[in-house]
Amino acid sequence: MRIAVAQPPCVPYDLAANAATHAATARAAAARVVVFPELSLTGYELDAPTVDPDDPRLAPLVAACAETGSVALVGAPVAGTAGRVHIATLAVTGAGGSVAYRKQWLGSSEAVRFSPGDRPAVLDVDGWRLGLAICRDTGIAQHVADTVALGIDVYVAGTLMFPEEAEIQDDRARRTATGHRIRVAVASFAGPTGDGYTRSAGRSGIWAPDGTLLAQAGPATGEVVSAVLDRRVAAG
Repeated sequence: MRIAVAQPPCVPYDLAANAATHAATARAAAARVVVFPELSLTGYELDAPTVDPDDPRLAPLVAACAETGSVALVGAPVAGTAGRVHIATLAVTGAGGSVAYRKQWLGSSEAVRFSPGDRPAVLDVDGWRLGLAICRDTGIAQHVADTVALGIDVYVAGTLMFPEEAEIQDDRARRTATGHRIRVAVASFAGPTGDGYTRSAGRSGIWAPDGTLLAQAGPATGEVVSAVLDRRVAAG
């Protein structure tokens, strides 16, 4: 399975523009799974309106996934039950979108508006079990352990980090890969966005179970890298 991690430019609050950019990115990536950063569809704008997975503005991305056979894992705020709002990962395919995961471990500024998700989540793609995470989740050992316990092949995260935190992001990915003998894919926001992020880290990457870096982007917006995950390569 080919998996790609992408760090597209983002227009704050503009779902239609960002969906179009995501669509172009998915076509360029030509991968079965394309992973995008945290809140990639709105930017890290903590007051952005929630996104309905059936929103017609996502149609260009749905069409791109239909053409390429891709599953796009994108970031967006979503409405929950009882008036709650979550930071989420949407899974978009040629058939449409759905909420795949709600972030469990929130930052302090996020907790003012958002509620944590109540459980880890796994997405099955062609028999590959993808354990889903969003940013701070990746630094919480309990989240990693609970997700791995579901029997996953790849730990997949959308993140947002400051440039000076890039090494922390890399270290978390390597530690998760080697500690649990699984593959790790991280799509990291690049460029400016909200809540004080005048710059962000980029450096999206994909790691093998032994910690080997299979592919890594630089810090610039618009970069996409990918790797082929092969079941014949033992996870150990």
